[in-house]
Amino acid sequence: MNKTIQLFLILFFAVILPSQAQVQVILDADLDSDVDDVGALAMLHTLEDHQKIEILGVVITSDDKDAAGCAAAINTYYKRPDIPIGVEKGIELRSFSKYTKQLATNYPHPLKNGKQPEDATRLYRRLLVNSSDNSVVIISIGHLTNLRKLLNSKADHISPLSGHELIKQKVKLWSCMGGQYPNGKEANFYRPDPESTTIAVKNWPGQVIFSGWEIGNNIITGADYLKHALDSEHPVSLAYKLFNGYQGRQSWDQTSILVALTDQHYWKLSPKGNVIVNEDGSNSWENDPEGLHQYLIESLPPTEIAKVIDALMVGIYRPGF
Repeated sequence: MNKTIQLFLILFFAVILPSQAQVQVILDADLDSDVDDVGALAMLHTLEDHQKIEILGVVITSDDKDAAGCAAAINTYYKRPDIPIGVEKGIELRSFSKYTKQLATNYPHPLKNGKQPEDATRLYRRLLVNSSDNSVVIISIGHLTNLRKLLNSKADHISPLSGHELIKQKVKLWSCMGGQYPNGKEANFYRPDPESTTIAVKNWPGQVIFSGWEIGNNIITGADYLKHALDSEHPVSLAYKLFNGYQGRQSWDQTSILVALTDQHYWKLSPKGNVIVNEDGSNSWENDPEGLHQYLIESLPPTEIAKVIDALMVGIYRPGF
């Protein structure tokens, strides 16, 4: 082949084809009492804007009646109104969030027009069965009720596989914001459904990386930088304004995005082992070279990680993050 043509083809495919396949992501969030869920969802949209990931779906694990509408409003603002949303069906809903109602009411989204969110278990199963083997990253940043229901789900018209079998075949990684390490008690694990935590953590058939309370607690984002970087009408800006007036907030949930979807080593990983969850939702750690679990250990200064998170939350992505 002519060397000029060969060079042209190399450059052509380098531009046309992405350097690596987009990572397929399902976010499971309790979009209600805290605002870091909003920051985490914004980070995912930034990563998809830069063709690093594809958001397959958003599962809402919350009893806030406007949480699903809030997620739909954010997705629609980012021009992705068709991202499916799943919710736990049949539970009593209430209104308690500082920001979900305002976002769900003030911004356009399909749920305002009569479209209904799917049952969370059905959505999980549908998304997984249509994905390639070992390709999906599940990021959970809330309590684990819907993941437990997926894990315990039976074969059905969607797939002849059980939930356990689907996870083992389709899920590459579960990145979980939950627990405190090497031991402690954290809200995503104990409130309101510690039984689901125990079942999901004990029976998950693949790799899990846990980001504990202690990791995100010292990473403060969503303050003046976000206030001035985003238009005041931006839903992410409004959420942080409504939550605490841009005073800044701990970045628990965003850490699970970073560790799962970037190649940078912001934290050290513990040796392999097992997270042990007690009936009250407290947890402890045991080393086990055959274990499927690891947890994050602080390495870089939290202030440096905060800069990366803030940038991704407002739409800035730089290779090497």
